Amino acid sequence: MKNISLIEGKAVLWFVLICILLCTNLILAKKSVIPAAKIKADLSLRKENLHQVQIKKITGTVTDNQGQLPGVTVFIKGKSVTVITDFDGKYVIDASSTDTLVFSFMGYKTIEVPVNGNTTINMRLQEDATALQEVKVNAGYYSVKESERTGSIARITSKDIERQPVTNVLASMQGRMAGVDIIQDGGTAGGGFQIKIRGRNSIRADGNEPLFVIDGVPYSSESIGSPGTSTAMASQMSPLNSINPADIESIEVLKDADATAIYGSRGANGVVLISTKKGKAGKTKFSISATTGVGTATRFVALMNTDQYLAMRRQGYANDGVPFGATAYDVNGTWDQSRSTNWQKELLGGSALIQNIQASVSGGSSTTNYLLSGNYRTEGTVLPADFRYNKGAVHYTMNHVSDNSKFRIQFGANYTTQDNLQAATDLTLTAKYLAPNAPALYDADGRINWENNTFDNPIATLQGIFCSKTNDLVSNLQLSYQLGGGFEVKTNFGFTDLQQSENRILPSTIYNPAYAVGSDNSVLYMNNTKRKSGIIEPQLRWQRDFGKSSLDVLIGGTKQQQTTERLFQSGIGFTNNSLITNFASATTKNILNSDTFLYRYYAYFGRLNYIYDEKYIVNVTGRKDGSSRFGPGRQFATFGAVGAAWIFSKESFVSENSFLSYGKFRMSYGITGNDQIGDYQFYDTYAATGANYQGITGLQPTRLYNADFGWETNRKLEGAIETGFFKDQIFLTASYYRNRSSDQLVGIPMPATTGFSSLTSNLDATVQNNGFEFTLRTVNFSKGNFNWSTNFTYSASRNTLLSFPGLAGSTSATRYVIGQPLDIAKLYHLTGVNSNSGVYEFEDVTGDGLISIADKQTLVDLSPKFFGGLQNQFQYKNWQLDFLIQFVKKQAYDYISNVPGGTPYNQSTNLTDAWQKAGDQSLHQLNTAGLNSMATVAYNRYAESDAVVTDGSYVRLKNVYLSYDLPLKMLKEVNCKLFVQGQNILTFTPYRGGDPEFRFSGFLPPLRVISGGMTLTF
Repeated sequence: MKNISLIEGKAVLWFVLICILLCTNLILAKKSVIPAAKIKADLSLRKENLHQVQIKKITGTVTDNQGQLPGVTVFIKGKSVTVITDFDGKYVIDASSTDTLVFSFMGYKTIEVPVNGNTTINMRLQEDATALQEVKVNAGYYSVKESERTGSIARITSKDIERQPVTNVLASMQGRMAGVDIIQDGGTAGGGFQIKIRGRNSIRADGNEPLFVIDGVPYSSESIGSPGTSTAMASQMSPLNSINPADIESIEVLKDADATAIYGSRGANGVVLISTKKGKAGKTKFSISATTGVGTATRFVALMNTDQYLAMRRQGYANDGVPFGATAYDVNGTWDQSRSTNWQKELLGGSALIQNIQASVSGGSSTTNYLLSGNYRTEGTVLPADFRYNKGAVHYTMNHVSDNSKFRIQFGANYTTQDNLQAATDLTLTAKYLAPNAPALYDADGRINWENNTFDNPIATLQGIFCSKTNDLVSNLQLSYQLGGGFEVKTNFGFTDLQQSENRILPSTIYNPAYAVGSDNSVLYMNNTKRKSGIIEPQLRWQRDFGKSSLDVLIGGTKQQQTTERLFQSGIGFTNNSLITNFASATTKNILNSDTFLYRYYAYFGRLNYIYDEKYIVNVTGRKDGSSRFGPGRQFATFGAVGAAWIFSKESFVSENSFLSYGKFRMSYGITGNDQIGDYQFYDTYAATGANYQGITGLQPTRLYNADFGWETNRKLEGAIETGFFKDQIFLTASYYRNRSSDQLVGIPMPATTGFSSLTSNLDATVQNNGFEFTLRTVNFSKGNFNWSTNFTYSASRNTLLSFPGLAGSTSATRYVIGQPLDIAKLYHLTGVNSNSGVYEFEDVTGDGLISIADKQTLVDLSPKFFGGLQNQFQYKNWQLDFLIQFVKKQAYDYISNVPGGTPYNQSTNLTDAWQKAGDQSLHQLNTAGLNSMATVAYNRYAESDAVVTDGSYVRLKNVYLSYDLPLKMLKEVNCKLFVQGQNILTFTPYRGGDPEFRFSGFLPPLRVISGGMTLTF
């Protein structure tokens, strides 16, 4: 009998459980759904008035800006007759012509409407800014009313997310949250994003990721894949691509100590909570949405045309005093000098077709409800080739509550599959470097043009491909029971399973046939990653109100285990290129990396929340963490925070008629931790040498033992004021924060005699982030059929290295300066171009008469000075318009070529003003064909000088959404919405180096996407 491992058996158990739940809910869906219960009018009252008034059935539909609104309370004013709208927002109520109907729903304005003999009364509710303070916000292990929270939590909902044509959840957050800085790493489909919450806390570049939690399950955001396979992307693939934005109900970002301390060691860089959509009670509801759009490159660099380019090349040869070389095909007459091609448009100027379809079915009774949705998305490419990215997702949730409302069960599962086929080489740099008079890509017969073996055609490199297949399961189960006496016991279970395979295929056909490269030089790189995680979190909660006091106590524990397996291999040499995908057919097989990581995490946590008189609030959280990433005696640490709030608008000195409708001061202080150091870092570790000696593969040491290093700690302080004016029609939040991260885990330099360059250890270095955040929400106009609201966010921060013992004598001295931000660049200072020699000159800071690395003392801060967004929402009858303007103030590297002007590489139009003769006053040095070593050295220093840093600020129309609810009088049960949406529409910037958001000049920048579609609900 074959043994089945427990880890593999988990997947089987989850699959069986999902099948059982699906079958159960299909049966429930076939049953008739009981309409919302009606509370009948008092019989005696009806008999008394039977002859005075005539009772009629009043019907109607209640909607909001998004469509039908279920769960709205409809009652007759002054009477005990009440009904609730069903899943389609419909209601039926018995009323007389003299009655008045009242429509009430949390978060919306209460509206009274006289019946006046009408038998049909449809109502569109409008959001009530004041009532929004009663909306509960997800804080992770608990939820809290917006008005009563003591921590800093930013939030967006499905209304914001679904209006954006994006495939990664981080893209939907850009410009919408104060203190959350997100940058897209490229325009290639499936690429990654960078996110920083309130700045960079760790000196290590890979130690600043926040914790992601999906429906209570921690989800590793560590990049998957290998740099050796995903060479066409600026960064490795992001696992967050597995989350379908259309399945998200809300995203909360926890920022300060009060909000994050309950997550202990994993909350130092903030926490991102993602809640997926759930089913709602009501009859079965179907929804289908389809969109089609195109993606194009946002901005190109201004490069030389043929005349400018050839003039530069001729000057280079003239300055070097040499004739044109035999291989200088661009300038010696071999290539057509009247030909002019904009290679950026030729190679990157295509349109990527993007199609997306989303369908869902939901419904259930008052005790059991469900939601099942599916999504399929496909994206093309802007490159002149047939590349594509396909993504499919299934989302399922089931919620059940017992008849006595004591027992609850919630189950959810998200399964995503991705199939990504892209070029193995990004052509962005080639498009910038290629001579504008280079030959056509194809000859008259449609074949790749090698121009008599004088042209290395970039189209040939597109035969080298990158392919990736990713399957990801995220599932959760929550069981809870009300014990009575205010006690509730709850347990969360979570399981994730990610499997990815990546191949980079480089056939011999990518080379010019003249080089006679055969399939014996074809190469296959393969990377396989498997990551599984399981978690269980039992919790006990006690809540009690007594007098003016309210007490809420929560205790719980966490046990989590994660395993990661990686295998990176290469195969070289194949009989023919048809066998290149078969690793077994390779002549030479290499295992470049093979490792398995086990991460175990244990914790106990607690929360105590006390509210007195609904205006004085204290919140205390704590957590004791244990991590396998630290050595004996350093594995456990305790973290905690205290937050307090005073709702001063409820004091007697604020009258009810005051223009101040809400006011709150809040403060918090606490300590969180960071264990983003990787596994086995304190062990003596060894790796295979890869060399074979007498049939034996040897080992070599890779790390020294150090059991003394432990947690990084982050001490967070915040103070804020929240105010609402004129019934919260104007709502303002202003906050100041200061985070100090110490015990930095860095590499301590080691003597060369040890055989190691550094030893990972805690250093008494401190990094501080402090700044202001400002949010403003206004209801500018709300009357009749027209509504207009605005949301504004602004963040300004400062990152500072406060201390770094021994910095001057360490290898970090060339990168960091005490009192300066971590993201500085130490550069040469350009003093100009020598009018006699025509070569760049730089400041000799040391005064030794030489220009060396010691003269790189000019500091440039590349972190954003401030950033934010301005969102406006308009609604007029069936029309809706929503747009977001994103703004960033920063400095950035301008685009320059890696080689000096005059060489066979195209250049920015800035270099048309180059030095030509003695006495010239020019901004740019003389051109050289590559033989002037002094000019080449000077240009390399120029590339590392303050001259290449420019204003990278921009204002961008980030998102636009326009929709129309199409009236279908003949199909009253069907709702149809037509919409157009766009991303990265317009950019206003002084930056000339391409897209100002993007920081990698050698890769495709983010795309401009415009799409249109339709949503049907019935």
